[in-house]
Amino acid sequence: MPLTQPPRDCPLCPRLVAFRYEAQRLHPDWHNNPVPYWGDEAAALIVIGLAPGMKGANRTGRPFTGDYAGDLLYATLKKVGLATGEYRQTPSDGLELHNTLIANAVACVPPENKPTPAEQKTCRQFLTRRLGEQKPRAYLALGRIAHDSLLTALGEKKSANPFAHGAEHALSGGARLFDSYHCSRYNTNTGVLTTEMFEDVVGRAAAYISRPALFLPS
Repeated sequence: MPLTQPPRDCPLCPRLVAFRYEAQRLHPDWHNNPVPYWGDEAAALIVIGLAPGMKGANRTGRPFTGDYAGDLLYATLKKVGLATGEYRQTPSDGLELHNTLIANAVACVPPENKPTPAEQKTCRQFLTRRLGEQKPRAYLALGRIAHDSLLTALGEKKSANPFAHGAEHALSGGARLFDSYHCSRYNTNTGVLTTEMFEDVVGRAAAYISRPALFLPS
């Protein structure tokens, strides 16, 4: 059966494999493997990030866990009612997601947080299969790479759905796509993204999936 996420010790991207092996050598107690999806398996909202952070998800093994991006993401999901519990930057913190699943465009940590186009394409096969099994009402893309990779995985036209922070797109399959700048420390420190800007987009996505469905995505 075709895999819907990369296996442990995935060998497909030589540069990422080499980087991962070096991290395993330096930090043998870290996760240092493809980071699996996490959250509600029957989610109405799927959040798509870029890739695991070196000291965040690559260390802990849970998306957006262990770095600042997770601080902002999970606090916001809690605020809009999509998560409960306390986020403490560890998978054992007891945090739970509700009606929400988190995935990344690339499952392994890339050097300098920059996966190459070839690595994005190689890893997209897993995301494509997973999305083919789910019928979410909405997607939340964190950053342009996540946005573009998601559209390609869904067979949607990028020209008809240009990325912009705060944009909403009605996809041909029936779901709705919400765009946000990535919730990285760099974006928040430079003022590209404020807490209020992020909460606005996530709040709109949460409100959208809470409305009665007029139709089911095909």
